[in-house]
Amino acid sequence: MSHTPTLMPHLAVSSLSDNNRLSLFCGSSNIALAQEVARYLGMDIGPMIRKRFADGELYIQIQESIRGCDVYLIQPCCNPVNDHFMELLIMVDACRRASARQITAVIPYYGYARADRKTAGRESITAKLVANLIVEAGAHRVLAMDLHSAQIQGYFDIPFDHIYSTPVLLDYFATKDLSDIVIVSPDVGGVARARAFAKKLDDAPLAIIDKRRQSHNVAEVMNVIGDVKGKTAVLVDDMIDTAGTITEGAKLLREEGARQVYACATHAVFSGPAVSRLSSGVLEEVIVTNTIPIPEENRFEQLTVLSVANLLGEAIWRIHEDTSVSSMFR
Repeated sequence: MSHTPTLMPHLAVSSLSDNNRLSLFCGSSNIALAQEVARYLGMDIGPMIRKRFADGELYIQIQESIRGCDVYLIQPCCNPVNDHFMELLIMVDACRRASARQITAVIPYYGYARADRKTAGRESITAKLVANLIVEAGAHRVLAMDLHSAQIQGYFDIPFDHIYSTPVLLDYFATKDLSDIVIVSPDVGGVARARAFAKKLDDAPLAIIDKRRQSHNVAEVMNVIGDVKGKTAVLVDDMIDTAGTITEGAKLLREEGARQVYACATHAVFSGPAVSRLSSGVLEEVIVTNTIPIPEENRFEQLTVLSVANLLGEAIWRIHEDTSVSSMFR
């Protein structure tokens, strides 16, 4: 099931006063989303040649003059992450060498974000490495959505605009007419995100799942902090990868007496057993956005996909017009 929300009042479409100086291009990772953003802005995606050499090397050439233009490159770094990230860097470099006035990397899904600090000896902080590479390639600004960790903004020495899918998710939940809602954070690390969501949802109560992670992509759920008995529980997270955390949390919530359990997340990574776990019946509905393209084989009956194209388009317009981006979320 797909759902495209109506444009919210504070996101009214405005004409681009300097449209001839704004150029929009996209990589290959999510062309459909880029096309929606272009439609919102009332413009076309710029022409670009993208091909591979026999050994897999990527070649990119911009097919129109962008000298003196403000260029926005839309490219979520989703699977295959390395290919899509390298494509982004090459696009940035091509635009820099084409004398673009300003280059903004629009990254709806920021890859490598989970390794954002050292938790053991001799490991890398890839979120910082990715930031360094984007800056060194020549980007002047980054626009990203729902980072795994807000501290990643501090890894950049260039302007960074961090936007949220919350308005789109709240707009959808407003159509559901749910009662006795409790917002649930699937782990302690997501409490701030869940609290902000709960505050926007009529200051709904908050619950937390105490989770002990044994290794990457393997989570052991322990107990629930908060009252969920007889309530409609909504699990809120930034991404769903293998869905182990979400489904184990949903099972625990049902054991604790939750009447219904919904899950919502911005990024539908959906790796490995995710689809079979999410479609097992433990969740009434799984609500995600289209920051990452979801192939047909990864879609299932309980899945709802919301579009964030209007949010991204509005953010791009506001950046281009030098107006407030943060006011979109007040």
